[in-house]
Amino acid sequence: MKWSFKIADIAGIKIQVHTTFLIIVAWFALAYWQLEGTLSGVLEGVSFILALFLCVVLHELGHALTARKFGIGTRSITLLPIGGVAAIEKVPDDPREEILIALAGPAVSLCIALLLWIMLVVTGTLVSTEELGVVGGPFLQRLMIVNLIIAVFNLVPAFPMDGGRVFRALLSMRMEATKATRIAAGIGQFIAILFAALGLMYNPFLFLIAVFIWFGAALEAQTATIKEALSDVLAAQAMLTDFQTLEPGDPLAKAIELTLTGSQKDFPVVEGGNVVGFLAQTDLLRGLQQGGDQLEVAAAMQVEVVDVNPGAHMEQVLGLMQGNPHGLVTVSESGQLKGIINIDNVSELLRIQAATEGNEAASKQLRM
Repeated sequence: MKWSFKIADIAGIKIQVHTTFLIIVAWFALAYWQLEGTLSGVLEGVSFILALFLCVVLHELGHALTARKFGIGTRSITLLPIGGVAAIEKVPDDPREEILIALAGPAVSLCIALLLWIMLVVTGTLVSTEELGVVGGPFLQRLMIVNLIIAVFNLVPAFPMDGGRVFRALLSMRMEATKATRIAAGIGQFIAILFAALGLMYNPFLFLIAVFIWFGAALEAQTATIKEALSDVLAAQAMLTDFQTLEPGDPLAKAIELTLTGSQKDFPVVEGGNVVGFLAQTDLLRGLQQGGDQLEVAAAMQVEVVDVNPGAHMEQVLGLMQGNPHGLVTVSESGQLKGIINIDNVSELLRIQAATEGNEAASKQLRM
């Protein structure tokens, strides 16, 4: 996800923070300063929000590690002001697996709340709800209550929240997956409208969640339609075979030349026939600012390459492209680069399908 920076790796999963997350940290610090008027109060406020988002990471790891048991990887977990997002590579083929993955997050939050309750009871620090407030009452008890809220709120059937994914999976048991996604997305957007109305009247934070649900549901429905259109297409049929490559020792000046003399913007970096990285246009611009046009490609390129086999289905490729901020996938066979797939040639493929097969759904998605 753009504007995010990595803070850790847990169980092989990249944990990253979106820059907008700093807004909620600053907001909590200001709120506690206004309520307490002391540095210790500010530190408590910041500590509380950091502890809360640690719980959010554990919630998302619940999804990710359950998905891993079914052979589905997770590229990253991103912390946002409204919570966390686990970039799971694909939706399970079995709806029952999707239900278990979706419920794993709320289950973790409930377990955290239960553990905190046990600690409060054992230490004798549990107080009545009347004694609790934004800053009043035991730190752990407030954290326990928020985890309960997270668990319950995520079970609301507003796709793409956890409850919405459970609802979509239940629908998928009775109908085609794309139709189930469209229905779940429609209901999710209806609930988003309700949240937005409540947010405008009572709580702006609820309005932000509504915006997230609305656009998240729209994106899921759009992706499902596109995947359906490309369900029988292989990577070998969609890949570009006429493309330029760079070597790690090439100067950025060569990338500039290739960019200006053609339409290609992202370049695989190849050494000895093997892909060792890729240079996106943003990497090129950043490298030029830092080291000029004689800086070696190796110093500016990205080394995390998304690579697939020519026989991979485009449905799988699209799932991988979703988690790749530059949308570039390389296609290799026996270690040798055969082609590349990017957003542009996928769009062209959809246009061709819409024209030759009368696929109105795919054409509609491209116009959005």
